[in-house]
Amino acid sequence: MTEKLRKKLITALKIIISAVLIYFIFTKIELKDVLQTLKKSDPLYLLLALLFFVLSKALSAFRTNLYFHQIGAKITQWSNLKLYLLGMFYNLFLPGGIGGDAYKGYVIQKEYQPGTKKVVSSLLLDRLSGMLLLFVYACVLALLSKNEFFQSFYGLIVAAIPLSVLVFWFVNKTFFPTTLPVFWKSVGFSALVQLAQLVSVLFILKSLSVSLDAIEYLFVFLVSSIVSVIPLTIGGIGSREVTFLYGAKWLGLDESTSIGISFAFFLITALTSLFGVIYHFKKPKLESVD
Repeated sequence: MTEKLRKKLITALKIIISAVLIYFIFTKIELKDVLQTLKKSDPLYLLLALLFFVLSKALSAFRTNLYFHQIGAKITQWSNLKLYLLGMFYNLFLPGGIGGDAYKGYVIQKEYQPGTKKVVSSLLLDRLSGMLLLFVYACVLALLSKNEFFQSFYGLIVAAIPLSVLVFWFVNKTFFPTTLPVFWKSVGFSALVQLAQLVSVLFILKSLSVSLDAIEYLFVFLVSSIVSVIPLTIGGIGSREVTFLYGAKWLGLDESTSIGISFAFFLITALTSLFGVIYHFKKPKLESVD
């Protein structure tokens, strides 16, 4: 099997899985209920949600550049932002082509020659750093929630927060010592990234006039963000919605509202990613820090 055919088959499989999951969701809830929920949204709050999402992605790009600089790729923040936006576009709109992370890695290796292993490691740690804070914030929200679902797990949740940070630090120190000096800066940026996204979702909740169970909706969002990283679907489409659906069931939330939140967040993500098409046709020229 050629590499080109393999990529096409993987892409086709992801599309099928996404379609099946979306179909499954709408066998459980009525599409008209979700659309009715979205129709009631306040555009001003959606605009604020968009702005905080864009802020989260800018902060995420700064975190990525920490790792690039640490491995010797001294790219400017502005060049890195362009490259990051192009990567977002590739991840969502060109799943059959080269992925966003793969493209960034290819360009950095071609321009700066830090070594393929170092480039791959930096991109992997960048993703893992983000997932760590998704997990930590989810644990914090679970502790703040009054929902009975979490009552039996309080002790485990409290222990999981420092343990997860310790495990990630140990993995960095043992397997990726080159990037260890930026460990805490990376964690700090990840904290800001996920906080900005939580604020974005809070504004989505406000736009949909959701005033109850905000902590639980935010918790489900964080879990869905972790699940969507698993590369089984196109841009997390389907997997995020299924997580919202079952999260709503387990926590006693309104299912149509949950799916509405998920769709609103996806539309904001897609709108932001679409601007990356500018750099698809005119590839960004990488500039280095003097």
